[in-house]
Parts: sequence; C-alpha cells; structure tokens
Amino acid sequence: MVTRRTALGCIPLLPGLARAGSPKLPGSTPRLKTAICAYSFRVALGAGSLTYEDLVDMAVENDVDGIDATVYWFPRSNLDSFLYSLRRKAYLAAVELPSIAIRSNLCRSQERERDVETAWLGHWVDVAHKLGASHIRVFGGNVPDGSTEDEAAGWVAEILKRAGDYAARHGVVLGLENHGGITSRAERILQIVKTADHPNVGINLDTGNFRSDPYDQIEMCLPYAVNSQFKVHIRDEDGNHSPSDWDRIVAMFASAGYRGYMALEYEDRPDPFTAVPQHLARLRTLAKRYSTA
Repeated sequence: MVTRRTALGCIPLLPGLARAGSPKLPGSTPRLKTAICAYSFRVALGAGSLTYEDLVDMAVENDVDGIDATVYWFPRSNLDSFLYSLRRKAYLAAVELPSIAIRSNLCRSQERERDVETAWLGHWVDVAHKLGASHIRVFGGNVPDGSTEDEAAGWVAEILKRAGDYAARHGVVLGLENHGGITSRAERILQIVKTADHPNVGINLDTGNFRSDPYDQIEMCLPYAVNSQFKVHIRDEDGNHSPSDWDRIVAMFASAGYRGYMALEYEDRPDPFTAVPQHLARLRTLAKRYSTA
C-alpha cells in the first residue's frame, strides 16, 4: 500500500482513492438540508446560559435537519464525554451533526509550522469522527508580511492536501471557507482547492463573506461547495450591509446540483432567540421549494 509521510505519521493512501473529486455538474438533482450554526448563539454559549444540547432541542422545535457545531465553546476537559453525550442526545432527537467549525491559519511559511497546522487539523478530524460529523469548516488565514499571495496559497494547498489524507481515513471532508485574507476571492479559493487536488477537500461556502460581486463569486464556488453557511446580510468593501437575496442564492444552489446543508449563521444585532426562528422558517421554505431529491 502506498503511504505518505506527514506530521501525523505514515498515512496509507487507500487503494482506488481519487486524487481529485469531480465538481458537481449543473443539472444534477439537488438535495438541500437545513441547519443551525452554533455561532449564531455565541454570546449565550460563551456565557454558559445555553448549551449545545439546548441547540439540539432548538433544532427539533424549528424543524431543521442539523447543527453546524462551532467548536469555540467545547470544553477543554472531559471532551470525549461531552462529544459522546451530545452525539447521543442528537441521535435520540433525530437531529444530525454534520459539521464542526474550527479556527485555523494555514498561511504558514515555515515547514515546521505547516506540520503543526496539519496536526491541528488532524486533531479536529478525530473530534469530528467521535461526534459523528463528516465535515470541518477551515480558515485559510492571512498572507504573512513579506510573502506573496501566490506563496501563501501554495502553503494552504499543501496543508489541506496532507490533512485531507488523514481526514479521508475517517470519512471527514475539509471545507475551506471564504473568510477574508487568502480566501477573499473565489478565484483564489478555487486555485487552492484545485491545487490541493483531494477528494476530501472542498469549499465551505459562506454566502455573506464576499465583499464584491457576491452572487457571481458564490456561483463560481458552488461546484466545489461541500457545506454552506447562510448570512442574513451581505457587505460591500466599505462595510455597508444589504439584505441577502436568499431566493436567488438557493436557486443557484439548486441549479448547481448542490447536495448538502444550508446552515443559518446569524450575526446581526436583534436577539437571536427571536430572530433565528424566523430566518430558519424562511430557509426551510426555500429548501423545500428548490430541493427535488
């Protein structure tokens, strides 16, 4: 069996594992599912007045399919016990846990730093596997001073490719998010994902993070989207907000044959406990309207 040496040791490349996943083709039958991003309740989670298990109950109450579990408020001790308890709670409630979202910075100029980032992603692959999640949202990071964007894009692709090998062994997919920095533009994100050239590496498509030509850039990324997060507003380069045209976006998702989750990531000022159910109802309606699978 062929192996690749990484910061995680010698990882076997499974026989028959393709080096690049085929992009989704227009005309494919879409399958659209809904989810709540834990980040929508960041204040309450940070204060301890809301738990991840409470989010499971909220998913049931709002008739959504799953939870996109931002890991920022996972406990630092007894993590396995927390993960297994949450997984059991979600299963008994018929709520899916498809994705976790982590912090990362893959723009690392030094080989040792890239080894560390690869191991960091590997740690979260293990966490996702224990939770039963099959996707991890990953940040690319910012181009270091003194480096070019082309150089940084190469480092990001290298880490994703190496971590993708480990993720593949656990059935986990890494989704690089359009989150500013090296991932500010669709063209660059697509270059990174194509350079990584791995079936377990794709795009976590955030509908609110592009600062110019947002709808065109969303459409460019859709063939490689493995997860998505829906924002209520879009922002331009001057920071001005305007309502996001969800109907237009979901129609594009359907046209691209997207099969996956549309997770509400609420970042606006009104109380999320009031606003989130209203936005979830709208997202559910659109998912049903455009999903034909």
